[in-house]
Amino acid sequence: MIELTRLNGSKFTVNPDLIKYFEAAPDTTLTLVTGEKLLVIESCKVVAQRAVENRAEVLRSAWPEAFVGLTAKTGYEAFLSAQLRDSQSSSTSSR
Repeated sequence: MIELTRLNGSKFTVNPDLIKYFEAAPDTTLTLVTGEKLLVIESCKVVAQRAVENRAEVLRSAWPEAFVGLTAKTGYEAFLSAQLRDSQSSSTSSR
C-alpha cells in the first residue's frame, strides 16, 4: 500500500496494483481499475516512485534471496555480489 494525500489534506492509502493510470491535469488524478478517480496533491513522479518502492518491498518480502538484485544499481553489480557471496559460502563450508 502507498500513502497519498487528498486535496483537502487528509491522508489515505491505496493499493498501487489497483491504479490503472495517473495523469497531471493539473492536479494528479489517479484512475483505478474500478473506474474510480482520486485527486491527490503528490506529483505523478512521486506516485510512480512510491508504487515502484512498494513493488520492490513486496518482492523483497516474498523473495529475500533477490534482495541484492533488487537493490543493485546495475545487473553487473548484482552479478559481482552473487559471485562474492558464493565464494564466501564456499570458503566457509570448506572449513
